[in-house]
Amino acid sequence: MRWSRDATSATNRTLERASWHDARFGSGTPVEIKSTMLEHSDGQPGNFKVYRAYHDRLRRADGWYCFVVYRPHGRSGCTVLKDRMCKASRLPLLRWHGGGDHRETQQAKIVITDIF
Repeated sequence: MRWSRDATSATNRTLERASWHDARFGSGTPVEIKSTMLEHSDGQPGNFKVYRAYHDRLRRADGWYCFVVYRPHGRSGCTVLKDRMCKASRLPLLRWHGGGDHRETQQAKIVITDIF
């Protein structure tokens, strides 16, 4: 995903790739960036996927999520429609289930309206 007026520059974040977070605030606090399309090609609304092991680690580090909703256009572009910061400890109730096997953990799906 390409970043435009995005959330990375707006609040002094530096991109940093790790298994459990994507960026850090200037203070060193970890930030996990979660993005979803507003609506998939089959008409289903987008949702954010959170993985339990990474979420637990982000919570212990007093980290944050940056949630981004976008609309794709063309072959390689997208427009950021909404973005919101949320402390990992303040997420809505998560219902953990299988599906995160490729990451050896459980996952939870968060609908867009639970964040925005």
